[in-house]
Amino acid sequence: MKKLISVLLFLVILSSLAVIPTAASSWVKVTIDGESYEGTTQIRNNTTYVGIRHFSTEMYKGAKVSYNSSTRTITVKTDKLTLVCKDGANYIEANGRYLYTETPIYMSGGRMYAPVILLARAFGAKISWSDTMGGFKITRSTGGIANSRSVYRDDEVLWLSRIINAESGGEPLRGKIAVGNVILNRVRSSSYPNTIYGVIFDKRYGVQFSPTSNGTIYNTPNEESIIAAKICLEGYSINDKIIYFVNPRKAPNSWVVKNRPHFATIGNHAFYL
Repeated sequence: MKKLISVLLFLVILSSLAVIPTAASSWVKVTIDGESYEGTTQIRNNTTYVGIRHFSTEMYKGAKVSYNSSTRTITVKTDKLTLVCKDGANYIEANGRYLYTETPIYMSGGRMYAPVILLARAFGAKISWSDTMGGFKITRSTGGIANSRSVYRDDEVLWLSRIINAESGGEPLRGKIAVGNVILNRVRSSSYPNTIYGVIFDKRYGVQFSPTSNGTIYNTPNEESIIAAKICLEGYSINDKIIYFVNPRKAPNSWVVKNRPHFATIGNHAFYL
């Protein structure tokens, strides 16, 4: 399990690439294997977006792209990749994996846009920022990200999604991810068990998570809880030091509230370091 956490540093580096280190603009240069990308680029919240359809057909000439107006999703298919992007979502699905973006996918002028760094990763490409060029350099590689079977273990997805659902099933996606982060941060800490299951059912200092005592840990997780678990297992972290969360309205006088540094409140939960 701890090897999964090692991708955190890699993803932090990748995330930093998505933020433009120069002044905000409406256009950023992108090259693919040294050739200028002629598709539209847009900047939102310091994140570079590209049109999904155009970028996909540039990355893979035989890519088949379809749009479903009822679900507002674009599906891209090649012999190396199945990519699904949904308008308004904070993630893309690539070969069954869920890659998170803090700024959502959106429609503009009849085109759907997604962060270039996520799309490049989905296509298994290398991407880096060039100060000299003032833009992103993309190099084609495998043609598609490794599939979910090579990344997610069924037992880890099961138990992480169960605790996320039991603790935050009605919370926003970001709140669900934060709960998952607490579990994984404990897994990588020497102060806690080194497996997801072990952390959830840890009773060394008493019951750590009430769903293990009231039985809700065994409820079937909803779809978004499963997605949140997979996003966490990809290495995305809101904060890699949060190890506690509490609903302050239900437990305003808890030891955590009085003794641990507060990081943020997301939905109904306050998270602590």
